[in-house]
Amino acid sequence: MTAAIGTPLLQTSLPDWPVRRGKVRDVYDLGDRLLIVTTDRISAFDWVLPTGIPDKGRVLTRISEFWFGRLGVPHHLLTADVGAMDLPASVDREPLAGRSMLVRKTDVIPIECVVRGYLAGSGWKEYRQSGRVCGIELPPGLTESARLPEPIFTPATKAETGHDENVPFETVVEAIGPARAQQIRDASLRLFAAGAEYAATRGIIVADTKFEFGLRDGELILIDEALTPDSSRFWPADGYAPGRPQPSFDKQFVRDWLETQPWDKHSPPPALPSDVVARTRDKYIEACERLTGLPFPWK
Repeated sequence: MTAAIGTPLLQTSLPDWPVRRGKVRDVYDLGDRLLIVTTDRISAFDWVLPTGIPDKGRVLTRISEFWFGRLGVPHHLLTADVGAMDLPASVDREPLAGRSMLVRKTDVIPIECVVRGYLAGSGWKEYRQSGRVCGIELPPGLTESARLPEPIFTPATKAETGHDENVPFETVVEAIGPARAQQIRDASLRLFAAGAEYAATRGIIVADTKFEFGLRDGELILIDEALTPDSSRFWPADGYAPGRPQPSFDKQFVRDWLETQPWDKHSPPPALPSDVVARTRDKYIEACERLTGLPFPWK
């Protein structure tokens, strides 16, 4: 099924630069750099919803900027300060402020580098069916949301529309070669460990997350976003209890509401009610404030 992109939910006065509109981000091609503008769009079940979440783009940008600065690995971010970007004078910078990143262009490695520390989502579904996740055999008798004996690398193929497809590590080896496959697996596991260790000090469990990498002059570069509520499953540590779904700081609240609606997931989705929008916004902001230690709004 093709995902509906819908209304940008952000108006800009950018020049006529080549642009690729994703489910959440608008990516403008500036030659050897990209301008990534994170909108307030929110997606679920392969659809972009007609209702945005106010400030969501600012939250995702602030969290990514925080992690790029903290993780200590090569990354693509040049600046998130719109005032420091070399943009034409005609550009209205106000709608871009707080939600834009100027980044290096890289050759993107077409693999979603998913790391799971807990059994949830599609991993839980696979485990119930086969006792494995992406070909990795796990101990019997695990329950939903159980902590795994150790984090596992469960890659997926990147999809422009629809679901990314979980694949075994051998598929990654075939796609990009054994040395590069090992490199992105090792890097993903290291980043997950560092992120989860820090998040735990802020009362957040990182159940799983997704990284993306690119190559620039042969160097592996962390790209896209990093450890955000859109790319990760964040759980409040004080409410954790295995054997059931967990409360979360991500868009699971939206998914749960949609599951109660008479919607077939094959036609345009319904608009979100104001209370769901407000509670989802609160969850994103709380995750950001916990992780960064900065109150919202930011200047």
